[in-house]
Amino acid sequence: MSRLLHRLGRSTAAHPWRTIFAWVLVALGIYALAGSVGGTRQDNWDVPHARAQVGIDQLREHSPGAGNASARVVVHTRDGSPVDAGITTPLTQRLEQMPHAVSVTAPRLSADRDTALLTVEYDAPVTDHDLYENLAPLNKAVDPTRDAGIQVELGGDLPDTAAAPMRGSGELIGIVAALLILVLAFGSVVGAGLPIAAALTGLAVGSAGITLLAATMDVSTAAPMVATMVGLGVGIDYALLLVTRFAEFLRTGHDKVEAAGRAVATAGRSVVFASATVLVSLLGLKLAGLPTYDAFGFATAIAVVGVASAALTLVPALCGLAGRRLLPRSVRKGRPEKGSPLMARWATRVGRRPLAWGLLAAIVMLTLAAPALTMRTWPQDSSAQPSDLTTRKAYDLVADEFGPGANGPIMFVTEGLSDARVTALAEQVAARDDIAAVSPVGASADGALRVFEAEPTFGPTDERTPGLVDDLRAEAPPGVEITGTTPLFADIADLLGSRLWLVVGFVVAVSMLLLGMVFRSVVVPVKAAVMNLLSISAAYGVLTVIFQWGWGANLLGLDHSMPVSSWMPILLFAVLFGLSMDYEVFLLSRIREDWLDTGDAHGSVVRGLSATGRVISAAAAIMVAVFLGFASEVDVVVKQLGVGMAVAILLDATLVRMVLVPATMTMLGKWNWWMPSWLDRALPTVRAEVSDLDEPDARPDESTRTPVGV
Repeated sequence: MSRLLHRLGRSTAAHPWRTIFAWVLVALGIYALAGSVGGTRQDNWDVPHARAQVGIDQLREHSPGAGNASARVVVHTRDGSPVDAGITTPLTQRLEQMPHAVSVTAPRLSADRDTALLTVEYDAPVTDHDLYENLAPLNKAVDPTRDAGIQVELGGDLPDTAAAPMRGSGELIGIVAALLILVLAFGSVVGAGLPIAAALTGLAVGSAGITLLAATMDVSTAAPMVATMVGLGVGIDYALLLVTRFAEFLRTGHDKVEAAGRAVATAGRSVVFASATVLVSLLGLKLAGLPTYDAFGFATAIAVVGVASAALTLVPALCGLAGRRLLPRSVRKGRPEKGSPLMARWATRVGRRPLAWGLLAAIVMLTLAAPALTMRTWPQDSSAQPSDLTTRKAYDLVADEFGPGANGPIMFVTEGLSDARVTALAEQVAARDDIAAVSPVGASADGALRVFEAEPTFGPTDERTPGLVDDLRAEAPPGVEITGTTPLFADIADLLGSRLWLVVGFVVAVSMLLLGMVFRSVVVPVKAAVMNLLSISAAYGVLTVIFQWGWGANLLGLDHSMPVSSWMPILLFAVLFGLSMDYEVFLLSRIREDWLDTGDAHGSVVRGLSATGRVISAAAAIMVAVFLGFASEVDVVVKQLGVGMAVAILLDATLVRMVLVPATMTMLGKWNWWMPSWLDRALPTVRAEVSDLDEPDARPDESTRTPVGV
């Protein structure tokens, strides 16, 4: 692989315009193909393994249109006067005239009659392209009522899709911050702009690939956001690693073509392996059991492949064009480079007292992770959104005027039961202390089903909700399904909680196998897995403190605490485990390269950290900036994803890579590279970073440096 990558780097650097032209042709071709045969992003919110899905499917079978989009219109008089027919009748008429509107329910008045609740039913699912994220018809229908001085707020599944749109500020903040960090790291504007240009190019081609993916499967509308977040971060990191190595080879006297070849032959192998670990982690999302996660995994994988390809081909071409302009101006003028001894001093300090530093870092990480033991997950609804959104205002009005349970009614779908038994069941449910109201029993369109709704005395995000759903199911006779949004959310939370360990086991096992192949060690993969799990657990703990405990939530524009989104644990783990492995590969590959050259177990750790500490810190700072940029978006789930990923990367690049890894490797010494002889023979050999371009036979025999296997 080394010689192949070396030839690739030399070829692209020697013919940069040919490479750039090839990328232009590839981009135009993919975009043309995406425009002709690409699909449109479409959410699939069905949950095949959820108990509540059974009742939803029954309703769809027996009542055409069941499960289609709906919207709640909450009308409230600010002066407390009654909402009368003069207000609701013209509003209802305008709502009925909207495209796709099928019916509007009669107004449900609050006890003091100053609030009315109307429900609009549509003839298509909420994921339909005419409806999804389209509030214009609703706003047009309610604006005359608002203009009359009456408060009108919108809730329900359709408004929820459009109330908190992505503003695109996350990408802009991340790119600007990355540019500033790279200018400081390189001391060169050209050197700072090159990684960003390469990452954006790969990301653009990847976005066209996601459009092609949408032609073959349902791709969630949120999938491109996750793909952009990850792709932008890793793309800049991969390009940064290659540019850094290119600059190192320039300083040692190589011409720009040879420097590019050697950079791709060494750092390029780290990029290949690091991107492979990210892809393995993303494939673990398939085990979550939700179609939405499938889309997240495949879309993000396409973005990672795009930016990795750009790093391996476009970066050396741009390096060939830039040449010595990537070096700081002082170096180009022949003045000696001052260098930065900070990392060398830090590595030496950790190496002198590895046990003390390792214990201190471990205590901090475990302290941050401890709150995760109390983490409660629940799919986010309107109650979690910022208070200035119409969906949040509608939610609060309904809770205040009709009771908190009105925001999450539980539906009973019965089949094969007599009317008397269904009536008795409804009365039994209504008699419960935790049920505030039960609706009259209705029938499906074909008369095969009997349906009624129960409103709990507490809201859907209350910690008592899962227990209530379980109790109702346990008490329900055969032929009764408990369904609706609230039971479905309870099923999702339970499903994702149980599937988390399956995803963790798969990703950790495969990643450890790949690390063993590269670093010829049993200790290194185990240690890497433990430390990655530690940094992710700390991120879970910080999320719990900020969002569930509410500490500092106001800094993110939130006015109250809430459960952590059920989507977070698995999604964060799959993405972060792969990203953490990037830094593991970058650091360990340089340590192992020095170890193979010198046989000095202690010194190789110090020199490896000294060589990579600066680039890892810069890369991590860029990722943290990108992820915090997304935390500035309005949607709470995006906020949680951005905060969680930023915290994990920050901790991973500081306490883990700069303290725990060197401390433990210093204490273990040569045993870092121990592997049983039988396993060494069984695993294929894949190297990262180690250069075998010059005199491969002269390299010291690795077997003389490794403890004897068993």
